[in-house]
Amino acid sequence: MNVVGFAGYSGSGKTTLVERLIPLLRARGQRVSVVKHAHHSFDIDHPGKDTARHRAAGAFEVVVASNTRLALMREFEQPATVTVHQLIAELHAGVDWVLVEGFKDSDLQKIEVWRASEAKPARYLYDAFIVAIATDSPVDLPEPTQRPVFDLNAPEAVADWLVANTRRFDYKAEVYA
Repeated sequence: MNVVGFAGYSGSGKTTLVERLIPLLRARGQRVSVVKHAHHSFDIDHPGKDTARHRAAGAFEVVVASNTRLALMREFEQPATVTVHQLIAELHAGVDWVLVEGFKDSDLQKIEVWRASEAKPARYLYDAFIVAIATDSPVDLPEPTQRPVFDLNAPEAVADWLVANTRRFDYKAEVYA
């Protein structure tokens, strides 16, 4: 399994880049999973549905499955911080790529998504885990870098680079255990 993170501020284009990379990697025969960090409360269930009723009744976990989909919902009795490594461990072992959106402070190798127009500081200046940058304005990067710099609007180049550098992103779960 290969794992790469995408780090950047809200509005930088992380979700769009990841969304565009998925079919590009799939077209190359790769099975892709995504781990997404949410900063707020979210729900994937609907009031009145069986699974929502089970959760409301106090179930710790609800797993729902059909012949096309499986979903696991877990309720934390107290606020809990789940690491990106714990989430990766939950994924199917047969996946080729895990694209991690968010978890910007993790120890995963990451591609920074940066836009000068957002007027936010660039992370590559201080985050050693940033291995490449995807931007819509490379000439506006605050400092020159030896890292690969990709056009944010040309995800094909990012996909090509990821596939060409697969070994670099090989995830060794035991390192993070």
